[in-house]
Amino acid sequence: MIRANFVILALFLAAPAQADLPVAPARVLRVLPHDPAAFTEGLFIQNGQLVESTGEVGSSTIRRVDLESGRVLESVSVPVPLFGEGVAPWHGTILSLTWQNGIGFRWAPGTGRRKAPWLRPIGRFTYMGEGWSLTGDGSQLIMSDGTDTLRFIEPEQFRVTRLLKVTAEGQPVAMLNELEYVDGEILANIWQTDRIARIDPASGHVVGWIDLTALHRRAGAFGPDQVANGIAYDAARHRLYVTGKEWPLLFEIALPRAAGKR
Repeated sequence: MIRANFVILALFLAAPAQADLPVAPARVLRVLPHDPAAFTEGLFIQNGQLVESTGEVGSSTIRRVDLESGRVLESVSVPVPLFGEGVAPWHGTILSLTWQNGIGFRWAPGTGRRKAPWLRPIGRFTYMGEGWSLTGDGSQLIMSDGTDTLRFIEPEQFRVTRLLKVTAEGQPVAMLNELEYVDGEILANIWQTDRIARIDPASGHVVGWIDLTALHRRAGAFGPDQVANGIAYDAARHRLYVTGKEWPLLFEIALPRAAGKR
């Protein structure tokens, strides 16, 4: 998606105080294939497989992907003219956002019958503002909307229970995009940068950065929107994966040092 809030972005990149926070280059453990046509909006791991949402009107999907080969196993489309965004699992269902429409979808596994879609829509919900990403901490969902504020949400009614301002050394961090909850921290891609913020969910303070610059170069995707976006954590195997929009590669990277231990 094209999000041209470059004034806020420039302030974020120029803030000198952020130099005081640790910046750790991502350490690559494995490189796996990824669909170079996938305009990645959200990722998570389910039963050892990758679930991915893609954006752009007319091309928005939620898909089940073989992690090792990158092959799309099954896919459902988000209705046109909606622009699909982040996804998160919740108690056997999947919740998905759309960008500027204020409409979200609840999906359940398909019937298992031959040629039945792997997901079927079972309901909708609404929200104010834009929808960018969703993740969960085990008890509630966490949503980004492109600002410096994360919303904590009760999933059944999709009701906001808490707002969390994200700051780095006292400066607001806007353009929070794809999210993943990892061992007591919220990881967030920062739109149009190669950095992932490690956020304390209690205070909103950024405790460090993961630098994906070398991974972006290796992926070789340098279009204006082909930025780092997509974080998936396999909690059962303690494995962390990252990719970007229309990147041909998915990277397994080492977990952040001292994740969940501050």
